[in-house]
Amino acid sequence: MSIDYFGALRAFVYSAELRSFTEAGKKLGTTSSAIGKSIAKLENELGISLFHRSTRAITLTAEGQLFLERSQRILSEFDVAKIELAQIKSGPQGKLRIGFPQFGIHLMQKFTEFQKLYPEIELELSFSDQLVNIIEDGFDIVIRVGEIIDSRLKMRHLTSYQHLLVASPIYLAEHGIPLQPEDLIHHKCLQYQYPTSKKLVNWPVFDNNGTAINLPISIISDTIEPLHTMAEAGLGIALLPDFIVKNSLEKENLRTVLKNHIKDIRSVYILWPSSKQNLPKIKVFIDFMTSTFSESFN
Repeated sequence: MSIDYFGALRAFVYSAELRSFTEAGKKLGTTSSAIGKSIAKLENELGISLFHRSTRAITLTAEGQLFLERSQRILSEFDVAKIELAQIKSGPQGKLRIGFPQFGIHLMQKFTEFQKLYPEIELELSFSDQLVNIIEDGFDIVIRVGEIIDSRLKMRHLTSYQHLLVASPIYLAEHGIPLQPEDLIHHKCLQYQYPTSKKLVNWPVFDNNGTAINLPISIISDTIEPLHTMAEAGLGIALLPDFIVKNSLEKENLRTVLKNHIKDIRSVYILWPSSKQNLPKIKVFIDFMTSTFSESFN
């Protein structure tokens, strides 16, 4: 007895959701009798009863309830796959959900340029240093500091950057220039705090014995930009990515300190589900970000 599995799954799901073979038939453009026969074939194939049937109503069996959740997921994935295939034919379009570390806010002008180039793509941007699960959390693309090994994901190295300790000339003139990492205990330290865990970022500074230095705290912020602004205003020393302070250093609004004592190079990667590799919206964004990071981070 041959069976149209997708047809039978749709008949089953609609019948379960509408609690009626008749209503399911109307939605699928067929008769209640045809729906009943399709579900009977499915039950025979599975070797279980999916519904309790009476002259008045149908209700799911315990096995039917379990099978419904799986079936809804299968049909949803199938519908998404059809939409994605349609997008491949029609060009870059549709929603693109992207996760960035907080420093991604530095690239807002570039996102504006991308939106103008591809107005049919609906951007949904999320900026957070919280570790996300790309597939389970529903992201199309994630920019991540640090490499991830996951067979379900594709990955491309975008750039590398390093952290710098910076302070304004005014601050250094007033408080002195730290010459050794231990000197930082006498300075005002502007520190970054992870928004979710509330942990402070460890500064990569160590004493002569290789022990991390217990730094004083002057100001804490869970976003980078305020630390940058306060450092320029002469409120203390901050640990910031080099690309964030590049212009400030060129304009001499900030100066680096203890540069020879800081070795903290980070790699930035772009990741996306391998199942979405060929979607035009994915391809154009990856190419755009590769170019953007090459221009903005070097």
